[in-house]
Amino acid sequence: MADLGFDGKVAIVTGAGGGLGREHSVLLASRGALVVVNDVGGAVDGTGGDATPGQLVVDEITGAGGEAVLDTNSVATPEGGAAIVQTAIDAYGKVDIVVNNAGILRDKSFHNLTPEFVDPVIDVHLRGAFNVTQPAWVLMREQGYGRVIVTASSAGIFGNFGQANYGAAKMGLVGLAHVLAQEGERYNIKANAVAPVAGTRMTREIFGDLADKLAPGLVSPVVAWLAHEDCPVSGHIYSVGGGRVARVFVGEGPGYMRTDGPLTLEDVRDHFEEIERTDDFTIMRNATEELRLLAKLLG
Repeated sequence: MADLGFDGKVAIVTGAGGGLGREHSVLLASRGALVVVNDVGGAVDGTGGDATPGQLVVDEITGAGGEAVLDTNSVATPEGGAAIVQTAIDAYGKVDIVVNNAGILRDKSFHNLTPEFVDPVIDVHLRGAFNVTQPAWVLMREQGYGRVIVTASSAGIFGNFGQANYGAAKMGLVGLAHVLAQEGERYNIKANAVAPVAGTRMTREIFGDLADKLAPGLVSPVVAWLAHEDCPVSGHIYSVGGGRVARVFVGEGPGYMRTDGPLTLEDVRDHFEEIERTDDFTIMRNATEELRLLAKLLG
């Protein structure tokens, strides 16, 4: 089979000055994409700013014969998101791909969380995806094509101690991807999520020696596939790390339903083992499918 390419496709990659974002940008550009390398160049906690990291990625891409431009606007505000998309329009005239990768960490146990630990994390991860994707979405609808990737995390899907702010933002991105998949279907726009396990400056302390086996570049092929026009799926989540790729999904078990009278507190207690079953699950494509299931059971 022929190699996959992105000739003529315009990609925005946020948080692209290092780690995962750099790898995504370099891979997409090496396959012919025109890349907007977005990065404010801040510290892991989001403070500060420096154009150097992003410019180094642009120089790396152009030095290898690819095409890329730098953008240093922050994803954390609607104005910044709109400016990032405008950079793509000014440079290349359109937007085909948005990879929402920008992120910061301000870890703290839940009882110690204060607004300065919560708000910036939500602003960059969750609102940031809204801020960049929405203006790009308008263009994608008009052209009848688009690919959106959001960067979720196992900390949101499965939970992780000390990361209530980060986990909440990351699981919010899963919900966003599910809705975008539905709203984009008629316009040939696909939206999917990746939950990377990668050794970057944000995670190296967490992973320790294992970080050396979790190269960020091993995540990028999955992101590139989800960004490709041949990708057949939308609304899916993938755990990606160390060369392993696995689908993660939200499923619903068969449950328990009382049909001979109103459900009582004691019914829940007495049938809780049945309620807890996870075998014979169903993956709903949308909320309407669950409503249809319930309507069928109700007769």
